[in-house]
Amino acid sequence: QVQLVESGGGLVQAGGSLRLSCAASGRSFSLYALGWCRQAPGKERAFIAGISRSGGNTYYTNSVKGRFTISRDNAKNTVYLQMNSLKPEDTAVYYCASRYSDSDIVYRVYEHWGQGTQVTVSS
Repeated sequence: QVQLVESGGGLVQAGGSLRLSCAASGRSFSLYALGWCRQAPGKERAFIAGISRSGGNTYYTNSVKGRFTISRDNAKNTVYLQMNSLKPEDTAVYYCASRYSDSDIVYRVYEHWGQGTQVTVSS
């Protein structure tokens, strides 16, 4: 099991960019598929991006496709979310998540979660 700690959130103007990081501790980081989810005020937590164990496969929901990029560095036990062209509707708490995987695929459902980092986009 990996423990996850997010960082990089903050306040940004619409059209700006932020890069979130999620550092993982624990063993066998490269055996875990990873993802990012977010929870906006008054809404349920929602999956937005996922990446496979190797980093070779990624998936994005339509809400962020073309604006956000998920990546991972298995040597640093870290997963990233580069967020560009941010909109006020991107305001949410962002969580990284992990799931043990025996294949190099992307998941929408995860098993372990970080504590989250707040992203606020002003108009």
